[in-house]
Amino acid sequence: MPESGCLFFQEDTVFTEGDMAVYPAHGVGVIEKIESQTVAGIDQSFYVMKILDNNMKIMIPTASSDNVGLRAIISKKEVEKVLDILRDRNSEIGTQTWNRRYREYMEKIKTGSIHEVAAVLRDLYLLSVDKDLSYGERKMMDTAKSLLVKEISLARNVDEAKTTALIEDLFN
Repeated sequence: MPESGCLFFQEDTVFTEGDMAVYPAHGVGVIEKIESQTVAGIDQSFYVMKILDNNMKIMIPTASSDNVGLRAIISKKEVEKVLDILRDRNSEIGTQTWNRRYREYMEKIKTGSIHEVAAVLRDLYLLSVDKDLSYGERKMMDTAKSLLVKEISLARNVDEAKTTALIEDLFN
């Protein structure tokens, strides 16, 4: 069994201690260590990840990290694509009830795709211009914004206040 600090290769993703990664719906975290444990009689390797926003620790089996959506931070080039999604005002917002819309948006956030999270933020913002959002929708909008701010800030290597201002400017 490999020692802590060794590289683990999945299909496309390699993480080592100290790497930043994104865990769906929780946001950006740092891989603190890679450790082996015996679970149900089987030796497994785990990424031990600390989520930056709340210091929550998550153990992710390295063998299934791709399946759960663990991914690297987006590139600077990818940030522009995300900002384009936020700028798009031609998005159709469905007429479904708030709870159906909430479930649909939560599924998008859970994918871990920054593009889906950006679409949720954009749609909720556009919806809020025409009507009051439910408490759950407002909370979801804050979550989507927080996830985007953290990752875009790290990708561009700028502080979160600048990224927050950039995103808010897109909607004003």
